[in-house]
Amino acid sequence: GGAMTDPKGDRSKGPSEQDDPDLFTRIVDSDEKGVYVSGAKAHQTGCINSHWIILMPTIRLTQNDKEYAIVGAIPADVKGLTYIYGRQSCDTRVMEGGGDIDLGNAKFGGQEAMMILDRVLIPWDKLFMNGEFEFASMLVERFTCYHRRSYVCKTGLGDVLIGAAATIADYNGVPNVSHIKDKIIEMTHLNETIFAAGIASSHQGHKMKSGVYLNDDMLAQVCKHNVTRFPYEISRLAQDIAGGLMVTLPSEKDFRHPEAGPMLKKYLVGRKGVD
Repeated sequence: GGAMTDPKGDRSKGPSEQDDPDLFTRIVDSDEKGVYVSGAKAHQTGCINSHWIILMPTIRLTQNDKEYAIVGAIPADVKGLTYIYGRQSCDTRVMEGGGDIDLGNAKFGGQEAMMILDRVLIPWDKLFMNGEFEFASMLVERFTCYHRRSYVCKTGLGDVLIGAAATIADYNGVPNVSHIKDKIIEMTHLNETIFAAGIASSHQGHKMKSGVYLNDDMLAQVCKHNVTRFPYEISRLAQDIAGGLMVTLPSEKDFRHPEAGPMLKKYLVGRKGVD
């Protein structure tokens, strides 16, 4: 897990200027074993599934921020590390019973967590930056260059959503209606535009002195910018195609109910052959 994002507190102030010094992860002590860090990391996607966590600075640092210029690796179950598991808007559907309709991927759902660090030890041999504040901005820029290009993964979700929307249009008996086809074409165009920017960023990558390749920074930013806009429009079009049942559909539990189920199955049907 790449733990970069700090809570940040007052965004107009740097790490060393905050009223609470722990709002950015920092070194609080050191001994013959290594350095000890405290603070927090937010929005940590997949951290619960990780074996190791890499702690990194999140912004450009100054001479006054040396104690925050820290990069190091820690085991995901290290002493002093607490995970506060995040939530998603439809979490309760998981607990309503069923599992075939509402739950989706029942075994491997995504998750976010906040990580609280209380004097967590980073051994000397796992410490990669220790006070070299002048390299923090370069690290952030290179990390985000890779990370923003990786947002092309959202097009996989887009493919699923486009396929689902097309399937629902077919179930409703309107796959050949012109405005439906136009919407699916627009969804595909937006999705492939995200994909194209990510692929182009990799194709335009260059080899650095270390032998590692770095993808094109500008195109990585374009990829990320597209991801902050286009999936919402793709979702809007999917909702337009699917209609009101997408948000008012009774739960799977209701469909399995001995009295409500038969009534729902009578009225909530699509074209011939589609229940």
